[in-house]
Amino acid sequence: MTRNPFSVQNPDQLEFLEFSERLSRLIAAGYSPLHYFGTPQGLLYSIMGKSGSLELLCSVFPTGGSYPAFSQKILAFTMFERLLYEEYGIKPEGHPWLKAVRKHLPGQDQHSDYEFLASESPALHEVGVGPVHAGVIEPGHFRFICKGEIVEHLEIQLGYQHRGVEELMLKGDITRKCSLAESIAGDTAIGHNLAYCLLIEELCGIKASATGTRNIALELERVAMHLADLSALAADVAYIMGQNLFAALRTTVINSSLAICGSRFGKRWLCPGGVNYSISTAQAEVLRKTLQGVETQIIDCAEAMFANSSVLSRFDDTGKLKFEDAVSLGLTGITAKASGVMADARMDYPLDDESIFIPLTENAGDVYARAHLRYKEALQSLKLVLSELDKRDLDDPLPQELGKPRPDTIACSIVEGWRGCIVHMAKTDAIGKVEWYKIVDPSLMNWQALALVMRGTGISDFPICNKSFDLSYCGSDL
Repeated sequence: MTRNPFSVQNPDQLEFLEFSERLSRLIAAGYSPLHYFGTPQGLLYSIMGKSGSLELLCSVFPTGGSYPAFSQKILAFTMFERLLYEEYGIKPEGHPWLKAVRKHLPGQDQHSDYEFLASESPALHEVGVGPVHAGVIEPGHFRFICKGEIVEHLEIQLGYQHRGVEELMLKGDITRKCSLAESIAGDTAIGHNLAYCLLIEELCGIKASATGTRNIALELERVAMHLADLSALAADVAYIMGQNLFAALRTTVINSSLAICGSRFGKRWLCPGGVNYSISTAQAEVLRKTLQGVETQIIDCAEAMFANSSVLSRFDDTGKLKFEDAVSLGLTGITAKASGVMADARMDYPLDDESIFIPLTENAGDVYARAHLRYKEALQSLKLVLSELDKRDLDDPLPQELGKPRPDTIACSIVEGWRGCIVHMAKTDAIGKVEWYKIVDPSLMNWQALALVMRGTGISDFPICNKSFDLSYCGSDL
């Protein structure tokens, strides 16, 4: 399969041995898992991706409740196998780090039974941060093992919220869940809602015509969040001019979304079948002039910040993520691209057959690379928005009628959100009712990068390393 989004009806249910052999062949051919999960129906599914190609495999649960871990072949399965064990007790034998992700493991009674790695060496000490933080952020616990000021090991525990988003998707009419999709990760309202809309349209057998407006919404969200991160990074190293100027520019961008759809975060802008708010000729002209001004100011602010010796001394060579680690762990977005991995769903799984997209990358894999790439991507996204404004008639028609979801159908949509690859999957039963809904936010995989880069790094650099990735707590806690 090459189309995104795509759907299949009644895929073959393989015996687990054949399923395992096919997965192994795909891994050897360079495929990586975009999702791997179990369902209450006793079935395993894996969607494997390689630039321009997608493969969906289905299997019954393995006999005996265990199997040799796929993580031994490719570490990109690590988080998925941990979730599978947590939810269904299917044990991946030989897994390198079989711990709970969101709740607790079989045989444990509650979330607090999580066992952190510990050391009795008198030369080492532990530092615990969270889940209640001094700042207004979501709950997450960071457990450092340090030798003096140097971090030997960082363990990250999330899963404090238990929101049950995937279960809520199954209650009521699946075609009326935009508000829920927008809340999967509140700073990615457009990215997740777009993935949801594309999935519903695929299940219902239609293709919305509002591609241009949707692309504009998605790229405006990317610009706004990259500017927010540049502002926060500047604040973490006391570069106050950058903090204030990037924050002001972000406000200008999100106010542009507000002027079109009534929400600074793009809520209610998209809907299954199209968009609720099209862009008029007058709005397009105002948006064009606004973004042209923003582009000039971003360049001025970024060039000043990245020429500042104090900023460079903190960013450069701090929190380095190796190319090999980014590839093997299946990391996405800025996290991977700043380490030289050319991976982007806009290139690998384009939503428009006519689109040609080449992602930007950096090679150093440090805080500087991630920050500088956000700057370059913001400019790239602005150019994409301006191009859409020039080439398309944005006075979109009313949203198309959806009809009922097709029965016995599995659908999948993939969107490149500002953090990385977003995946939504769902399956309907014999009467068209959705029987499961599965979501991957890029943070689920990318949190592993933060733990890796802190090894051998001073604990005082944790704030800027953390902010350089800017991962979502709630996106991992579905």
